[in-house]
Order: sequence, then C-alpha cells, then structure tokens
Amino acid sequence: MKTAVITFPGSNCDRDMQVALERATGKAPVQVWHKDTSLPDGVDLVSVPGGFSFGDYLRCGAIAARAPIMDELVKFAERGGLILGVCNGFQILIEAGLLPGALMRNAGLKYVCKPQALTVATADSAFTSAYAKGETVTYAIAHHDGNYIADDETRDRLSGEDRIAFTYQGNPNGSMDDIAGILSDNRRVLGMMPHPERLNDPQLGGNDGSRFFEGLTGVLASV
Repeated sequence: MKTAVITFPGSNCDRDMQVALERATGKAPVQVWHKDTSLPDGVDLVSVPGGFSFGDYLRCGAIAARAPIMDELVKFAERGGLILGVCNGFQILIEAGLLPGALMRNAGLKYVCKPQALTVATADSAFTSAYAKGETVTYAIAHHDGNYIADDETRDRLSGEDRIAFTYQGNPNGSMDDIAGILSDNRRVLGMMPHPERLNDPQLGGNDGSRFFEGLTGVLASV
C-alpha cells in the first residue's frame, strides 16, 4: 500500500499523519508539497492533514483548495482514489468541491481541544471497516471552525445514502445532525473533523485511531 501526505504552509498535523500511516502500512508515506503538480505514481491513498493552511485566511481551507496540487487531487478522486481529509483537510476537501456542505465557526465561538467520543455511523467504507456500526470510539478534536452545516436536501441525501461516517456524542461544536465526518458519493473520500492519528498510541492517551488505519490498510491489502 502506497500512501502520500500533502503539506501546505500552516499544516501542523502532517507529521502525525505520516507516523500513523507508516505504523499501519510499514512504509513511510510520500511527502507531497502544495506546489507540486503531480501525485506519486501508484499511490493508493492521499491524506490532506490538519492545521491552519495559509493561516485560515479568507475561509478555512479556501486558499489551500486552489493550490497547484489540488487539480491532481481532484483527478485522483475522479479515478476512484482514496482520500482522507482530517480537520483542516476536511475543510479543504469541502472548499475543493469534493464533499458537500460547509464548516463554520463553532456554535460556542470557542476553540475546542479534547478527547471526543464518537459513534461509528456506518461500517460500510474502507475507512470504517474495522468498526461495527453504532460502536463508540474516541478520537481527538482540535478546531475552531468545525460546525458542519448543509441544507436539508444534502443532509437527507447523506443520511439516506449511508454517507455519514461518524457522529458526535455530546455535540461539541453545533454540527447539524451531530455530523463529525462524511463520505463522498462513491465512498472513496472521507472528510472528518476528529483526528484518529492523534490517538494512535496508548502512551499518548489512547489507540482507537490505530484500528482506523489498520482497517484501512487491511481493506487495501485484500484488493
């Protein structure tokens, strides 16, 4: 399994994502810079990590979504490639049009940073295959603009097509329908605000995130 992690100016979770992917796959991810104009040959999964790309100017993810590498990421998605966007990465994927909806300022108007209990809303994806539907997992959250909003039609479609991947328990940011992560219509792109890569070692507070990456690796290895 070959993976890649895209880094933008202001990314601060790219190293965490690289460590998590290397632990799960046994191979170091390829590091991709935002000014690159191509993705590595034969890559199976591309991650867009968390942080504050370009200082969150204009809107979170708005400038990063127009970086040179994003044209290639969109083409990769159109070919059915797996893409994981976490926190700022989720914001970037929405701004790039790869996922629906918007991520707005938290309802409490405060930055939230804590372990967060989530419900696995679907196990029917490469990203959530290690879990059972309805299972509780704990990941870290750290965001100021994680309040997911979408019109009724979009939310009904996400729910009806089983494309809500994770929901919050005790909603920390006001997200509609407690949405913490969603899948694309082909289920190959996942955007989520919580950080599985930050709970990837018992010495760092928990390893619920390890199963996320191990399950993803297992699915790809079996293809």
